[in-house]
Amino acid sequence: MSEQSPKKKAKRPDGSAIGSGFAEQKLGTYSDGAILWRLWGYMRPYRLVFLVCLLLLPILSGVSLMQPWLLQIAIDDYLIPAKMEGIELVALAFGATILGRAILEFTQFYLMQFAGQRALRDLRNQVFGHVQGLSASFFKKNPIGRLMARMTTDVESLQEALSSGMITMVGDVITLAAIVVILLLKNWKLALVCFTVVPILLIFTSIFRYLLRTAFREVRIKIARLYAHLQESITGMSVIQLFVRERVSAAEYRDINEDYRDANIRSIRYDAMLYSLVETIGSVTIGAIIWYGSGQALDGLVTLGVLVAFIEYMQKFFVPIRDLAQKYNLLQSAMASSERIFQLLDTDERIARAARPTALPAEAFEIEFRDVWFAYNDEDWILRGISFVVTPGDKVALVGHTGAGKTTIIALLTRLYDVTRGQILINGIDIREFDLHEYRRRFAVVLQDVFLFQGTIFENLSLGVEGLDEAEVIAAAQAVHAHPMILRQGDGYAHQVAERGSNLSSGEKQLLAFARALVRKPDVLILDEATANVDTDTEALIQDAVEVLMARQTSLVIAHRLSTIQKADRIIVLHKGELIETGTHDELVVQDGHYGTLYRLQYATEREDASPTVPA
Repeated sequence: MSEQSPKKKAKRPDGSAIGSGFAEQKLGTYSDGAILWRLWGYMRPYRLVFLVCLLLLPILSGVSLMQPWLLQIAIDDYLIPAKMEGIELVALAFGATILGRAILEFTQFYLMQFAGQRALRDLRNQVFGHVQGLSASFFKKNPIGRLMARMTTDVESLQEALSSGMITMVGDVITLAAIVVILLLKNWKLALVCFTVVPILLIFTSIFRYLLRTAFREVRIKIARLYAHLQESITGMSVIQLFVRERVSAAEYRDINEDYRDANIRSIRYDAMLYSLVETIGSVTIGAIIWYGSGQALDGLVTLGVLVAFIEYMQKFFVPIRDLAQKYNLLQSAMASSERIFQLLDTDERIARAARPTALPAEAFEIEFRDVWFAYNDEDWILRGISFVVTPGDKVALVGHTGAGKTTIIALLTRLYDVTRGQILINGIDIREFDLHEYRRRFAVVLQDVFLFQGTIFENLSLGVEGLDEAEVIAAAQAVHAHPMILRQGDGYAHQVAERGSNLSSGEKQLLAFARALVRKPDVLILDEATANVDTDTEALIQDAVEVLMARQTSLVIAHRLSTIQKADRIIVLHKGELIETGTHDELVVQDGHYGTLYRLQYATEREDASPTVPA
């Protein structure tokens, strides 16, 4: 995050706004029909519940539309002729319609919520499962906050649409159709007067359809940017505070927040305009009924009861229209969110899986990199023609300046990425032919930046290994001298680890990472600057345990401190993505090439740091 004036919009070096990206420009490529069909796919498992709700719709509409008819009977057959005998039955029937409508609405609402919530659960599970299968390059390109927005707020915006919105829209359409038929049967001339407003409504609805869809799409984009900025700021809060960047960060947030506010205001404006338009047309229509119908009533062409029934029916006519307008806005919001969710689900950046995986070798792994090239973007090569072989039991170190490609080699070996050219072979078989999950289980990786999950220490140490008993976990912890540290936590192995291990020191987290690696009993152990966050005394203990472990299995070590890899069987020296030297420590020092220069510079620096300070 570069320093910027708080008065300007936050920009990246390429000029794009912070939070922009993730192919937002591709939104709008999904048709309404395609989106609705895919949404129906999540309701299909609960189609019986959906069918029951559909069957209830005409019954509910019929019960509701009986009320104006009962009012007509009461006026024409009892009030006008002043005949009160039998009106009690009409009143009881009217009360029964009220009670029946309440029961039917409750049943329908409960069933639709029942089905809708389960459909949303299935959608969340599918989205999360899909994201877990995406390659590391996807997460490298897309801010976590934006993904969080798609997996949370975008899914939640579908709740009303899946739970009750769609079914109630069908009910509203049935009610409107029934009212049209009833009014035409009662008095077709008066009905036609009422229906003159329908073309006007259709024209304005088509206009607002486009405006609302665009506005809601913009709202989803803005809230994703807000999430992305929040996630970045909270994660890097200590850096913000140490660099006294609170004012600039707050200004960036304020800009993004104002953009989100403006997008919401636009959607609210269109929503209010559509709602007020429907209300105005409804009031005008009622006025037209009173004006035209009163004249017909005075001429004896319609009864007073029919006129009252017409007014009641038209009020009921505009209730579903108002509901449809609101549901329509809801549907447009849901459609905008659905576009974003389906775009994520359609993202094809998964690590390729073998259709018929080859069984993994039971014996020790021999690793071969054969003319491996790799680039994150086009032909901006990170690795160039890398070839080497690691025989079973070898302890191999990867050395080079930052950016030389060391960590990329590890990422390719563990298939966080796939090679652009060339092959990586295990016992002569391309690693892309193995089952991905089974393949990764044969590795244990210890990184410099240790990630711990919320839960107990035991759960973190046994991560990804089922059926472990406590004795095995304790044995691994004792091997790396983590056991005394764990016991000091009070609850021992049941001690709760906070988010990202924030209640543990860097050294303590590193010890747990070593124990977690040993618990897996891997075929290949990978250490990526694994002792960087451990103090000197602890490092000596760990180094002893690690050397014992490495003696029994293949090991790859990335280290900047060359003193920690002098006992490696072989050292591979990388420079700008190319393998330039290989050999033992002594051989490379004698060659006096790139490694020899690195070693002399680092050795001189270490001696200088170890020299006693001479008082002035």
